[in-house]
Amino acid sequence: MAVVEGEKEGIKEQEALIPGLPDEIAELCLLQIPYPYQSLVRSVSSSWNRAITNPSFKKTLSLPYLFVLAFHTPTARIQWQALDPSSGRWFVLPPMPLPNDAVSPTAFTCTSLPRQGKLFVMENTDSPMRTTLVYCTATNQWSPASPMPRSCFAAEGVNGRIVTVGGSGIEIYDSESDTWTKGAGLRGELERYETAVVGERMFVTEGWWWPFTFRPRGWAYELERDTWREMREGMRDGWTGLSVAVEGKVFVIAEYGDWLVKVYDEDTDTWQCVGGDRFPREAMQRPFVAKGLDGKIYVVSFGLNVAIGSVVHVDVPQHHHNVIKVTWQVVKATQAFREFSACSCQVLYG
Repeated sequence: MAVVEGEKEGIKEQEALIPGLPDEIAELCLLQIPYPYQSLVRSVSSSWNRAITNPSFKKTLSLPYLFVLAFHTPTARIQWQALDPSSGRWFVLPPMPLPNDAVSPTAFTCTSLPRQGKLFVMENTDSPMRTTLVYCTATNQWSPASPMPRSCFAAEGVNGRIVTVGGSGIEIYDSESDTWTKGAGLRGELERYETAVVGERMFVTEGWWWPFTFRPRGWAYELERDTWREMREGMRDGWTGLSVAVEGKVFVIAEYGDWLVKVYDEDTDTWQCVGGDRFPREAMQRPFVAKGLDGKIYVVSFGLNVAIGSVVHVDVPQHHHNVIKVTWQVVKATQAFREFSACSCQVLYG
């Protein structure tokens, strides 16, 4: 149930969510209010406000939305947009309260805590006061957070905390206490930073890049131990494209050849091609950004077309193992977005 028993008793004594309906049914009705309008209907009554803002309501009832940092090429304007995958509707978020009006999308590192419904944007500048902003889906508002101590090249949500990585190492942000903690140093800078999180491990690699002269480097960071170890050879060498983590596995959409989707097998230290549909490259124009959550791979292309891949495990008794398949659905954007490029994407519960 979305509202805990003790709180339900108090709500019933004060005011029913919807008169004449059990709270369980009323909560399902509130779920049908699309993001971002839930933040508006909180003002209808104290019981609605209490139900919608309860953390368990967000964890058990709300639906995932895709948040995209979009760059408008002709005007150099940036804006956050949210897509409801079930309806194909886009919503524009309030502007980020930044000190400078004209900013480059490359000046930001973005990540999220999906279950908390929070999006984090960290400004990478040489200034000691680097802006850190937090967007909350429950309120549809931005708020400032403690500035990031050092600039970073990548960030991920790991076990309820934000972990950033840069040339000088790890910084860890705790959103509950609004504090940063310094982590272990990195063993040298990378040419670029591709990351994926499995459990409490964050994998960091530079991947292959043109003209493929040097083998890529890569490491794995363990949050609880605050330690680095070298990435295994097979994982490092086969990381040949855009990466996401889904259901405890790392997937890569190969950027060369036939655009195959591969999944990493940790037991054998090898990459294997997934079954199912081919990646819908005809509808997707580079550059891409991608994110994974709850059995889905979300890929956003230039023009803000979105490909959603559903990951399915199929039992193959004769081979004594599971085969992983991905089926793709494309949500095409309107012509109004044809000049927008996706710089980052995150999946949150609205």
